Amino acid sequence: MNQQFAQQSVLITGANRGLGAALLTEVLARGADRVYALTRTPFEHPDPRVVHLVESFAETDKLARVVAGIEELDVVINNAGVAITDDATDAAIIREHLEVNLFAPHAVAVAAVAALKASKGTLINVLSIAALAPAPIITSYSISKAAAFSFTQALRNQLAPHGVRVHAVFPGPIDTDMSRDLDTPKSAPEDVATAILDGVAAGTLDIFPDPMSATFAAGWDESPTKVFERAQAEFVAV
Repeated sequence: MNQQFAQQSVLITGANRGLGAALLTEVLARGADRVYALTRTPFEHPDPRVVHLVESFAETDKLARVVAGIEELDVVINNAGVAITDDATDAAIIREHLEVNLFAPHAVAVAAVAALKASKGTLINVLSIAALAPAPIITSYSISKAAAFSFTQALRNQLAPHGVRVHAVFPGPIDTDMSRDLDTPKSAPEDVATAILDGVAAGTLDIFPDPMSATFAAGWDESPTKVFERAQAEFVAV
């Protein structure tokens, strides 16, 4: 039996449905001692190891206080997100995406930093292949995920000297409510969740967890993007 998270405390945002629910199930199966399920709306889970936390992802001050109140954390998975069909002409829609897809993960990560440094833990930010090139019908989503990728890289460089690993996840379309109307092959959330956690166990910092995103993986570590990221990391003060 895979006991990757034995005796560990895990926080998952958006854990009530889609990929978040699949991640919750898989983390429990891999032996997590306690899982904080942080969601926008209440939900019930039968496993007594699950602690339910409810907070708006648009109210980042409150969100940060909830996370900072968790004394021990080994793993944080920023999974919650929003995707609205648009063409990036409406600034209000861009702001809504940034609130949920950038500022909320930022608030969660910053609030959890002290606990993760203490445990020399792991931060996992679920992004999208749209962070690498914008998807035409969800351009504001793509913009927010690109910004979240840059934030993930910055935080990775800053936290590495403290023994905290920061992973970026780039899934393609997943068979969830968010992608229901997208006319393209989709991966099962259970398969993507398994691939994400397997990638974390293998120490892979940038994870491409499905057949569509896996096409980016070949040569990724030696790509100009990664070479430049490593070069920039040399300027980080310990």
